[in-house]
Amino acid sequence: MPARSSRRAWRPAHQVDVGATWGTLRRGAGDPAWRVAGGSLWRGIRTPGGPTTLRLQSRPSEGVVLAEAWGPGADWVVDRLPVMLGDEDGGARAFVPHHEPVALAMRRFPGWRVPRTGLVMEALVPAIIEQKVTGQEAFSGWRRIVQRFGEAAPGPGAALGLRVPPDPATLAMVPSWEWLRAGVSPQRSDTVVRVCRLADRLQDLPELDLVAARRRLVSVPGVGVWTAAETAQRALGDPDAVSFGDYHVAANIGWALTGHPVDDHGLVELLRPYGRERYRVQRLLELSGAFRPRRGPRMAPRRHLPVG
Repeated sequence: MPARSSRRAWRPAHQVDVGATWGTLRRGAGDPAWRVAGGSLWRGIRTPGGPTTLRLQSRPSEGVVLAEAWGPGADWVVDRLPVMLGDEDGGARAFVPHHEPVALAMRRFPGWRVPRTGLVMEALVPAIIEQKVTGQEAFSGWRRIVQRFGEAAPGPGAALGLRVPPDPATLAMVPSWEWLRAGVSPQRSDTVVRVCRLADRLQDLPELDLVAARRRLVSVPGVGVWTAAETAQRALGDPDAVSFGDYHVAANIGWALTGHPVDDHGLVELLRPYGRERYRVQRLLELSGAFRPRRGPRMAPRRHLPVG
């Protein structure tokens, strides 16, 4: 039986840069839930209604974003598309840059908004897998889990090889040796299983205010400030969710704004003029490529996990 589809043509009142706004939702170049083909962005999404394939086409010259979705969650995705693409990010219009590199980035990416997908587990589980490892390890671990335990995306997504990430119930039952085969250490896999068992409680986070939502996140053992911020940036539309504790973020922002790296304490002071809009600075600088020069070897992936 063909998967049912739903369509929408959204004409936003402001510029929308789909690639910039949703770029953080892609988990590495080999993300099984993300494809670009035929001038469209394709995503495999696990919605509250079930697995969904989304095809998105942005036509800036016409001022329209075209969406078509297939599967049980098609209506949910299409209805929420403007919010997911940051249409409720009112701070973007009122934001005042206090540093020239931030002002330049704003001019280069006027269509970027803080996304608000409302999909907490979609953001939280990969963030846990990315804790304290190299990007290569993080992305490969998530890719293996989605390929092994996810499912083919509905409708035309399946022909593209698109996958929908596994649901919390499935992840909670993944045995320890499968996590190890995927290159995910026991500490991280234990945390994934823990949050999946609390999924019903965590899925309500979009209904809370941002401070309360992040407080609930960090109350879960294994979910710290960094993981909560990475989740809030994507799922909750939090413009203040700076990635404190990241191996690179503080140093890169310090270098971009002052010419020398800073630590997290220095970053707090540096971003103080931005009030509760600090993540906006982080992401704008990331988009503009404001990374400090590398003068040493990259961190090597760990070799003690039986990746297969």
